[in-house]
Amino acid sequence: MDFSIGSDLFGYHVLWTILWSDILIFFLVGAITLFLISLRKNPENRQRWRQVFSTRLGMSTFVIIMAYIAIALVDSIHFRKALPAVEGQGSEQVFYSNTVNSLLDLALGEMGEQHERTYSAPFALKSWNKENLLLPGGERVRDYPVLKYGGQHLKNDEDKQRDIVHKSLLGLGKGLAIALLLIGLHAHRLKKKTSTSEPALTNSRLPALPWRTAWITFAIIMALFGWLVTIGNLYHVLGTDQAGNDTLYESLKGIRTGVLIGTLATLITMPIAISLGIAAGYFKGWVDDVVQYIYTTLISIPGLLLIAASVLLFQVWINNNPDFFEVGLEKADAKFLALCFILGITSWTSLCRLLRAETLKISQLDYVQAAHAFGVSHFKIIRRHILPNLSHIIIISFVLDFSGLVLAEAVLSYIGVVLIRPWPAGAI
Repeated sequence: MDFSIGSDLFGYHVLWTILWSDILIFFLVGAITLFLISLRKNPENRQRWRQVFSTRLGMSTFVIIMAYIAIALVDSIHFRKALPAVEGQGSEQVFYSNTVNSLLDLALGEMGEQHERTYSAPFALKSWNKENLLLPGGERVRDYPVLKYGGQHLKNDEDKQRDIVHKSLLGLGKGLAIALLLIGLHAHRLKKKTSTSEPALTNSRLPALPWRTAWITFAIIMALFGWLVTIGNLYHVLGTDQAGNDTLYESLKGIRTGVLIGTLATLITMPIAISLGIAAGYFKGWVDDVVQYIYTTLISIPGLLLIAASVLLFQVWINNNPDFFEVGLEKADAKFLALCFILGITSWTSLCRLLRAETLKISQLDYVQAAHAFGVSHFKIIRRHILPNLSHIIIISFVLDFSGLVLAEAVLSYIGVVLIRPWPAGAI
C-alpha cells in the first residue's frame, strides 16, 4: 500500500510504501518495547532479567541483537521516489518510480547502485574474469577489465593502499563520533537519574548493569558501520557476485530477511508444536493417536520437496493474479511471507515430539495427580504445572530453530528452490 504524509525526504519527493513484512517488523519492535516497559511494572521479572543483563556477555549480546533489529527496522521504512517531469506533463501530476527504496539505502549511499559485470575480489580494481578488450589503438587483447565503480576515484592504482588507510580512518572517526555523542547523552541521563533517585532504590540489592560494556560494544558497532559505509561507496569491500552486485550491500540488506524469517517462522511453529505436543502427552488416547499420525505423516514427506511444491503453488497463484501487486517488490514480499508460513507449518514436528514425551512424564508426577484428585480443571493443570516445566525446552528450541530456519532459507535460495532478493528492486 502507498500513502503520502509529506512532500520531501532529504530533497526527494517520495511516496511512502508499506509492505506486509514491514508491518510484521513494526509489530516485532513494538512487542520488544512493550516487554521492556512491562519489566518496570513487574519487580520479579525485572530482577530475573536484570541478572541476565548484569553479566558482560549478556549485555554485549543484547546490544548486538538490538543493532540487528535496528537495521531491520530502518530497512523496513520504504518509499518510492518521484520521477523527473517530462514534456507535456502537468504541473500537478507526479509519477513515481517502480523501484522501492528504504531508509537504509539512503544511509548506505550509492552502494546498492554500483553494479559491475561479474565477479570481483574484495577491494579489487579489476574484474575477476578475463575479457576481450579493445585498446585505443584498435588492438584487441584479453585481459582483466577495469571495474566501473570500484576504486574509480583513484588517479593512480599505486594510491590504493594509502587511500584505503585514509578513508578507513575517516570512516572510523565518523562512526566513533556519533557513538560518543549518543553514549555521552546516555551517560548524562544515567547520572541525572541516579542523583534524583531515592536512597532506598540506590542501595537496593539489584545487581549493577555493566553499562561500560554496552558502550564499548555500541562504539565498536558504530565504528564498523561508519567504516563500511565510507569504504563501501568507494570499493567493493567484499567483492561482487556473479551478477555484479555488491556483496556487502546484499549482506546488509539480508539482515532484515534473516530477522523476519527466523522470527515469523518460529512464531508460527511454536503455537502448533506447544498445543499439539501438550495435548498428545496430557490427554493420551485418541488425541495422542491423531497427533502422532499428523506429525508422522509430515516427517515421512521430504521437507525440501514439500517446501518446493508449496512455493511453486503460491507462485502460480501470484502469476494468475498480477492485479493484486502494484510493484514487483510486493510480489517478492508476498512470496517471502508464504515461505515463512510454509517453513513454520513444516518445522514443528521435532519440538512436538519432545513436548509430548516430557508431558507424558510430568503428567504422572505426584503433584499433578493430586491436582486431579482435588478436581482442578485440565486447563489450570496445564497452565500451572505442565507448561512452566516445559519452558526450558521451548526456549532452547526457539533459539535453535531461529538460526536453523534462517539457514534453511539461505540453502533454498542458493539451490534455486526459492528466489528472494534481500534488496529492493523495481521488477522482480
